[in-house]
Amino acid sequence: MPSLEHEMPLELFRNRPELAPELLRTVCGVAVPDSAKVSLSSETLNDVKPKELRCDTTVLVGDPTNPELGIIVEVQLKPSTEKRFSWPAYLAVLRARCRCPVTLLVLCPTAATAAACAEPIDLGPPGGPDWVLRPQVLGPDRLPVVTDAEQARRLPELSVLSAVAHTDHPDYLQVLDAYLAALSVPDEDTAFQYHQYVRSQLSGAARDSLEELMTTTTHDYEGAFTGKYHSAGKAEGEAEMILVFLEARGLDVSDEARERITSCTDLDQLKAWGRRAAVVESAEGLFD
Repeated sequence: MPSLEHEMPLELFRNRPELAPELLRTVCGVAVPDSAKVSLSSETLNDVKPKELRCDTTVLVGDPTNPELGIIVEVQLKPSTEKRFSWPAYLAVLRARCRCPVTLLVLCPTAATAAACAEPIDLGPPGGPDWVLRPQVLGPDRLPVVTDAEQARRLPELSVLSAVAHTDHPDYLQVLDAYLAALSVPDEDTAFQYHQYVRSQLSGAARDSLEELMTTTTHDYEGAFTGKYHSAGKAEGEAEMILVFLEARGLDVSDEARERITSCTDLDQLKAWGRRAAVVESAEGLFD
């Protein structure tokens, strides 16, 4: 099952596909038309054989029926030899389907993975003409540092990526402040989803900085979002107590059970599991 670390960056592009051409244009130096319409396309790429190719996200720049550029967006958490074979296939099929130039944008959480993914992929025979794919790769060192609230509001999804990628930056408090300003743009549920993702990716010190900043600054995201956020905090505390109780009783907690407990936001369900934690013979017994 895909992890939150893999899926949420993709959700940012699905919610705001303009983010892909913006990054290609401003960071990678790719000549992308800046006035063209941007839309999502199918993530399923069918070639002439029965085999189905499925990439992470596909963005089209221009009229979807006659696009000027196709962008395949991939999130890569670690180096993969397999992707060096599948990425050229994704691009070839998208190019044939849309009849337009195509490019590949890869997001990586670490500099080491970014360096591996940025290695050119040589498609041609030794000694033959150059036929090389050079992925456009964004690791933490290439993602823009967003400290300006106006920029954050214009592209809130970029601010989310910045808040996760730049925890060691000397201006990280400004990064967080801009990120909080950005949460006023999406609807309440989406802003809450973004915030839960950011919190899950931060270290204890960075999360403490975020919590402190939330108590000392006022942004338009506050209100109903704040109530939902505090409810989530209570659920997180309940889940932690269940895990502590199970472990104190000497019961092994599998990764699957831990994920189910920590991902639950229903306080009534968590309280019921808390009561059962005192009597069950295994962590899985909570769910019977």
